[in-house]
Amino acid sequence: MTEEPYRWLEAIQNRREYIQDHLKGATPVFAASRPEGILLLGVGHGQSKIFEIYDRHGIAALGHPVDIEKVRQSAIEAAHLEGFNRSSRDVTLRRLIGFSLSPTLKNSFEQIHSSPLIVESIFAELGDMPAQDVLVRLHHDGNHQYATSGALVAHIDRKLESEALAWLTQTLRPELSLRDTSLVLLTAWRAITQQLSFQGLVPDSEAPPLKEGRRVEAALLDRRSKSSVHYRKIDFPNFPA
Repeated sequence: MTEEPYRWLEAIQNRREYIQDHLKGATPVFAASRPEGILLLGVGHGQSKIFEIYDRHGIAALGHPVDIEKVRQSAIEAAHLEGFNRSSRDVTLRRLIGFSLSPTLKNSFEQIHSSPLIVESIFAELGDMPAQDVLVRLHHDGNHQYATSGALVAHIDRKLESEALAWLTQTLRPELSLRDTSLVLLTAWRAITQQLSFQGLVPDSEAPPLKEGRRVEAALLDRRSKSSVHYRKIDFPNFPA
C-alpha cells in the first residue's frame, strides 16, 4: 500500500513528460493589453491558435488541435450558461477559470488511465479600460496565474516563457501602434523559436519569414466597439485604424 502514492506521482510525472514531448514543435502565443483593446497573437496555419469565446473574451492557445477545440468548447459552454443564468456582464474569467476550465484541465491531467489534454493557453477578458483587463495563463494541469504586467506568453518552456515576458514588460509601451505592438510580440516569438537571447534584443521592423503554410494569426478585443461583441480578427499587417 505504501507504494501506491509513489506510483501515482511517477504516473503524473510521466504524463507531464508526455505532454512536453508532444508540444516540442509548438510555438508560443501572446496577449497584450493596449489602450485600444487586448491584442491576441500567434503563428499558426490559419484559425488554429486564436479564438473568440464570448462577448468580451478570447483565447490564444498552442497544443493538439482537437484538445484546443475541447477547451474552447468548454469555455464557450460555460460562458453561455453563465450569461443565460445571470447576465452577459456577469461572465468573468475568474468564474470561468476557477469553476470550469481549471478543474476540467486538472481532472484530465490527473486521470492517469485516460489521455490528458495537450493544451497551453492564455485567456483574455476586456475591461472598460486597460487597468480593468484580465489576462490568465492557464496550464495543461489546471494551474493558472493572472497577469500583473499587461502581457502574457504561453509556451511549453517555462524558462523561455519567463524571459520573453520580462522582455515584453520592458519593451511594450502604451504609445506604440497596434502594428508596432504586434511586431514586438513577433520579435519575442522569433527569439523563442530560434532560442535567441533576449539580452539586447531589438524589436523587428518587419514580420519574420515564416515556413510555408504558416501565417500570423491575430485578433483584437476592441475596446472602442459599440457592439456587444468586441472580438475582431485582424489580417496582419492590415490593422484597423
